[in-house]
Amino acid sequence: MLHRKQIIMENDSLLSEFILMGLTDQPELQLPLFFLFLMNYTATVMGNLSLMSLIFLSSNLHTPMYFFIFNLSFIDFCYSFVFTPKMLMSFFLEKNTISFRGCMTQLFFFCFFVNSESYVLTAMAYDRYVAICKPLLYKAIMIPRICGLLMFMSYLMGFASAMILTSLMFRLSFCNSNIINHYMCDIFPVIRVSCSDTYLNELVSSAVVGTGIILCSLLILISYALILFNIIHMSSGKGWSKALGTCGSHIITVSFFYGSGLLAYVKPSSPETVGRGKIFSVFYTFLVPMLNPLIYSLQNKDVKVAVKKTLKRIIS
Repeated sequence: MLHRKQIIMENDSLLSEFILMGLTDQPELQLPLFFLFLMNYTATVMGNLSLMSLIFLSSNLHTPMYFFIFNLSFIDFCYSFVFTPKMLMSFFLEKNTISFRGCMTQLFFFCFFVNSESYVLTAMAYDRYVAICKPLLYKAIMIPRICGLLMFMSYLMGFASAMILTSLMFRLSFCNSNIINHYMCDIFPVIRVSCSDTYLNELVSSAVVGTGIILCSLLILISYALILFNIIHMSSGKGWSKALGTCGSHIITVSFFYGSGLLAYVKPSSPETVGRGKIFSVFYTFLVPMLNPLIYSLQNKDVKVAVKKTLKRIIS
């Protein structure tokens, strides 16, 4: 404990703030990007808030699947507040600074929500597996207690990952450069500006992130392999279309989330991929949270019915 306090005091004395370089340093792009990301932020907040409200108010959406979608929207809603307001301000500031403690706080919540979303998507894949492969036992298996436990474990795993990744940063010293080549405090961009040995941080961070991605991806792939096997043995075309329609939204969300995440973090130590990784990170930090409510609304008949009923109730 004494050693940790000493490191924190050392960090505070040597470095009190970081400078975030932002998405681009071209002045002519600042204003257009501000309005673009402001529209994105508004759509993300309103879209996820509307979907959560609809699920909460509509009794026909009080099912396990929509319980998971509610939590996914809740994560995306909170996630958008972690770095978007700071990024919007950066378009008008000559020097976009963030305090050391502010940077660590942003890093913690970023890791918490990203990892939690990954595990929520995994829980949703299991829910779809039970719904399609064991339809007669669905209500017996996906009881409220099990659904609540799955969500609790998703948030717990997200919290544990965030604690490990953030606490490792306090063992580092920051004394030379304080310029972070990113629009937020992400793991590897922050590690790059440290003047101490970062081998342990890189090793543990890669292990934690890699284990989470591999575990979740493997469980999702197994779920969909079993779903595909079950669909192949379905005799009716109606069963095929219903099964694929049930899984379509989740497959799109998973593809966007993991696809953009992998593109952003491939070869994180290579200087040539820093700019590319920053661009790809925009997809899972801004586009995915905005698109999720649209994906689960536009392709879902239950949501459309709930919207009509809610509108009728409001009008009457």
